[in-house]
Amino acid sequence: MVNGTLTTEMSTHMQYPTPISNTLGIKLSEIGSGTATVEINTSKELHSNQQGTVHGGLICELADAAIGTAHSTVISEGESFTTIELKINFYRPVFNSVLLAKAKPLQSGKTISHYICEIIRDDGKVAALVTSTVMTLRGEKAVGR
Repeated sequence: MVNGTLTTEMSTHMQYPTPISNTLGIKLSEIGSGTATVEINTSKELHSNQQGTVHGGLICELADAAIGTAHSTVISEGESFTTIELKINFYRPVFNSVLLAKAKPLQSGKTISHYICEIIRDDGKVAALVTSTVMTLRGEKAVGR
């Protein structure tokens, strides 16, 4: 998907791209085992709050998309996962920028994993830092997700 070489024979048990990523225009730009980078091209006209900066909820969703994508690379078919905690610190405002969300694990456990995600503006400065706790679901708890 990242380098445009997917064929119709290739498949995964996860849904990519996700409907929310399609709706918001979030694109996958890099992926590895337990890591992911996603991006969005933001603008004041489409994504701002009443102060004219990009809405914090959009930035939080961008981080959640990166973290969820990163975690999806380490779960097996028949498993699922859910975010059980997400914390964001905002450092700099965003107006019009391509934002990168770079997620990687801080600690990976059998059931509970912790991730960190930097939200980086196109000037290279960190706009926000997000930490998240993710729970892997197995068996009956993963059914229907």
